[in-house]
Amino acid sequence: MVLPTRSPTLSLVFKRTIVRQALKYRRPRPGTSERPPPKWEDPLAGSDRAVVTPLEDNLTFIHRPPPTAPTPFSLTTNPTSPLLRPFVTPPTAGPDEIPVSLPPLVRKAHAQPERVSEDVIRRIQFLREKDPTVYTRGVLAKRFGVTQGFVGQVAALKKPERKKRVAARDEAHEKKRDQWSDKHSLVKAIRKKRRELW
Repeated sequence: MVLPTRSPTLSLVFKRTIVRQALKYRRPRPGTSERPPPKWEDPLAGSDRAVVTPLEDNLTFIHRPPPTAPTPFSLTTNPTSPLLRPFVTPPTAGPDEIPVSLPPLVRKAHAQPERVSEDVIRRIQFLREKDPTVYTRGVLAKRFGVTQGFVGQVAALKKPERKKRVAARDEAHEKKRDQWSDKHSLVKAIRKKRRELW
């Protein structure tokens, strides 16, 4: 029996090349916490209020108090800052003078509407109870210069009358819905179902 001869295997030699990238900053020595000096200037180094204290192991302690240190005498009821006071008293004002009020508002205050008299309210209630079909909320609001919500508050219909009017309104709406096409009805039903899932 003759065995097939194998072709000699080719040994591929790969050359391992190590490419070292140059670091932006030099590394500290192992086992130390040294860092290279920063390239930007320290803002505290040139400050007049900063106190620089050199320490051991090439360290520096810099202390600078805040520019506006809060005073311990400032209270919520009597703040030292004039911006937090409700009234600003001029320095030339005497003890008996009235302090100056705050600056005027940026936006003008809305004028308060005139209050409706009791006589007008009684007339609205009388007309609304007399014939709510003719004297609707919109008609009374336009006649007396008030809002429809105000008419609904002071001259609300009784519950049976309100139910009767709501039923008549729903019936009129249903008649209008009967005139819709199939596509329009389908779109309305889809919209109603979508709103239920909101």
